Amino acid sequence: MTNRLLMAVVLLTAFVVNGWACTNFIVGKKASADGSVIVSYSADSYGMFGWLYHYPAATHPDGAMRDIHDWDTGKYLGQIKEAKQTYNVVGNMNEYQVTIGETTFGGRPELVDTTGIMDYGSLIYVALQRSRTAKEAIKVMTDLVKEYGYYSSGESFSIADPNEAWIMEMIGKGPGIKGAVWVAVRIPDDCIAAHANQSRIHKFNLNDKDNCLYSPDVISFAREKGYFNGKNSDFSFADAYCPLDFSGLRFCETRVWSFYNMFSKTTGDAYLPYILGKSKEPMPLYIKADSKLSVRDVQRAMRDHYEGTPLDITKDLGAGPFETPYRLSPLTFKVDGVEYFNERPISTQQSAFSFVAQMRANLPDPVGGVLWFGLDDANMTVFTPVYCCTDRIPVPYAEGNGDCITFSWDSAFWIYNWVADMIRPRYSLMIDDMRAVQKELEDTFESAQSGIESSALKLYQESPEKAKDFLTNYTDMTARTTVDRWKKLAEFLIVRYNDGARKLVKNGKMVAPETGNCAPLERPGYPEEFLKEVVKATGDRYKSVELK
Repeated sequence: MTNRLLMAVVLLTAFVVNGWACTNFIVGKKASADGSVIVSYSADSYGMFGWLYHYPAATHPDGAMRDIHDWDTGKYLGQIKEAKQTYNVVGNMNEYQVTIGETTFGGRPELVDTTGIMDYGSLIYVALQRSRTAKEAIKVMTDLVKEYGYYSSGESFSIADPNEAWIMEMIGKGPGIKGAVWVAVRIPDDCIAAHANQSRIHKFNLNDKDNCLYSPDVISFAREKGYFNGKNSDFSFADAYCPLDFSGLRFCETRVWSFYNMFSKTTGDAYLPYILGKSKEPMPLYIKADSKLSVRDVQRAMRDHYEGTPLDITKDLGAGPFETPYRLSPLTFKVDGVEYFNERPISTQQSAFSFVAQMRANLPDPVGGVLWFGLDDANMTVFTPVYCCTDRIPVPYAEGNGDCITFSWDSAFWIYNWVADMIRPRYSLMIDDMRAVQKELEDTFESAQSGIESSALKLYQESPEKAKDFLTNYTDMTARTTVDRWKKLAEFLIVRYNDGARKLVKNGKMVAPETGNCAPLERPGYPEEFLKEVVKATGDRYKSVELK
C-alpha cells in the first residue's frame, strides 16, 4: 500500500469513527420572526468535552506570530502572522455579531494536505477575531489557506452577520499543495438553509459576484483531477469533491430534510423519496419556509429525532420499552454478515455543546448579538443567553472545570450529562419532568429578553462599557442559575424514580408519606406493547401455571 493510499484510508476511517458529526441551520433576516439572522450549530463528537470558548480583544506588536494547533487533536501545526488588532470572541460569535459554524463533509481523502497549517477549527476562531462582517470572514479564511495551506478535510461553513448569511464549502488540493478550492453562496434573506456533514452546494451562478464567491480554479482543478469534464455551467461542487454515498444520504442529508420538513411540508413531501434513496434529485441549498421562524423554533428543531415522520426512531424495537430516541454507536452494525444501520437524527447524545445565534442589525452590536448556548445534547440542555460583548465566562461554562475524564460539580457539561444519562434508559417515563424545567427556564429567558435589552440600551446611551458590564453580568447570572436548577432536577429525578418505581407528585412536589417512612408511589412497569413483544419472543417461558 502506497503512503498516499495509506493516508487516505486513515483519514476516511477517522471520518467514519467520528460519526458524521455536527448540524447547522440558517435563517435569513426576512425569514425570521423578529428580523434577526439565525444560525445554529451542534458540536457532535464522542469523547469531546464542552465549554464556552473565549478570545479577548487584544492589540499585538508588529511581527507577532501566533501558534496554530489542530482544533480536534491539539496537534501543533505551525505559526501564522498575528493581526495587529483582534476582536472579542465568545463561543462562535464575535463582538460585531459575526457567527461561524461548521460541519465536516470529508470529501475526497486524497485532497487532504497534512503539511498545511490552518485546520478548520483554527480558521473559524482566527476569522472571528479578525472580521467585522461575514464577507470579511470569508476573505480572511480563504486568504489564510492560500498563504499557509489547509490541513483539514472537506468542510461546510455557516458564516453570518446581522445582515446576511453564507454557506462556504472548502476542500484542499492534496499533499504539499497550498490553498484550497472553495465556493461560497449567500442564502437569500427570505430563505432557510441547512448542512449536516454532506457537501450541499451543487450548481452555482458563476456570474453573480454579489451572491456567489469562489476560488478561480474551483472548476479547472476538478477537471485536472478528473472529477469533472462537462460544461462550466453544469459544474456541481458537491458532485466533484464529495460524491454522495449511502452514509452521506442517510446519515447527513436526512437531517437537512428533517429541518426542511418541519417548516415546509411541500419540500418535506417532495424530497422524502430522495432521502429514502428512491430519487436522485438533490434537495435545494435553500428553501422558503411556510411561516417565519423564531429563535425558539430553531432551538426546538435542534432537538429533533425525526418524531412524527417515516424515520421516527421512537416506535421500533431499538427504542426499548420506553421509546428512547437514542441509539448507541456505531451507526452501522452487522448481523450474520449483513450490514444494517441506525438512523442519525439531528439531536444526538455525543454533542459537546450547541448554540442558536441571534444577530440583529437594528440594535447596537453588544445588545444585538446573542448566542443561545447549551452544553451537551440540545435535547437535554437549556439554551441560556450569552451576549456577544461578554468578556467574562460564567464559571459553569469556563474551561478548567473538569475535563473529558474528570467530573466536576462546577461544570455545566457534566451536570447536563448526569441528568441526560439518568433519563435516557427510561425516557418516556422521565422526559416530561425534564421538559417542564427546561421550558420554565427558557420561557423565563425569552420573556425577560426585551426588558433586559431595554435596560442595556439605556445604559449604552450613557456608556457602552456600562451596557457591556450589565449584559456580561446577566449572561453570568443566567448560566449559574440554570446549572443550579439542573442540579436540583437531578436530585428530584433520583428520588422520584428510585429503584424503578415512581413517587407521586402533586403541584410539582413529591407527595410525602402520611405515616412511617414509605412515600406513596406507583410501579409503572413496562408498557403493554413491549410486554406483548416479550411474549412473542419467549413463548410460554414466563407463562404462569396453576400448580396441581
